[in-house]
Amino acid sequence: MLIRIFFATDVHGSEQCWRKFINAAEIYKANVIILGGDITGKAILPLIQRGGNYEGSFLGKELAYPAEKVEELEKMISSKGYYPYRTSPEEFEELKSDAKRRDELFIKLMTDTMRRWMKFADERLGKKDVKCFVCPGNDDMPEIDSIIRESKCVIHAEGRMLSIDDCHEMISLGWTNPTPWNTFKECSEEELYEKIERLASQLKNTENSVFNLHAPPYGCGIDEAPEIDKTLKLKSRVLVPVGSTAVRDAIQKYQPLVGLHGHIHEARGFVRIGKTWCFNPGSTYERGALPSVLVNMDEKEIKSYQPLMG
Repeated sequence: MLIRIFFATDVHGSEQCWRKFINAAEIYKANVIILGGDITGKAILPLIQRGGNYEGSFLGKELAYPAEKVEELEKMISSKGYYPYRTSPEEFEELKSDAKRRDELFIKLMTDTMRRWMKFADERLGKKDVKCFVCPGNDDMPEIDSIIRESKCVIHAEGRMLSIDDCHEMISLGWTNPTPWNTFKECSEEELYEKIERLASQLKNTENSVFNLHAPPYGCGIDEAPEIDKTLKLKSRVLVPVGSTAVRDAIQKYQPLVGLHGHIHEARGFVRIGKTWCFNPGSTYERGALPSVLVNMDEKEIKSYQPLMG
């Protein structure tokens, strides 16, 4: 039996990318769709009401939209991975000086968006014979986990060993090795290897398995990023490997059929580590575009794979 997997990752709150991911099941005739880590957005974009306009600063431009067109502006902002928020000048000033209120507002906008995304997935996938797996990543806050689990059609995959079909199992892990950003799910390489080991030990057949690990394997080309320092400033334009040695060592040890990775947006590509084909489709969420990979495989081997951009 041929199984077709559509894999994308790092949509970072882009409404447009999420919709493309869900619709990919029908467009590409995929049996399985998998979204790797980093699902949620990173920032609120306030739209301040002044007179009959809503004003805001977006991607370096000052915007002013009449009230009757503000939904059009919100749609554009959401497609780029930000959370638009209509506010008054008074509330805006209060939010600027109150970090606790900003955090609470961010969580509300993030969880409201996630509920809307799950509803969209349930509506589109409800009558289709498609498995949809979503694995929150290192940038994703734990508040979204219960919302994903409430979905009728989306399977929360983080930290679990799950069957894709009768022949293939998958382990998923959104944790990464340490980054300069000190995100929500980071740990040492030793801890990361132990997490992978705990999941891999549950597999019945590692040779036919899929390792859906957000961090890419170290030093293999699909983990290269510009070098930055601890203050998040660019040190040089030279690309350096920033992936995980734990992920690399686990793949070398277990030799799964497929490795699905993300995390490093610039490092789109694929590489073979022993018998394992490892893919990082990359991310261009800020443009509303969804890079991905389509993998066709049978019970024992990969038959073909195709990088896509949608």
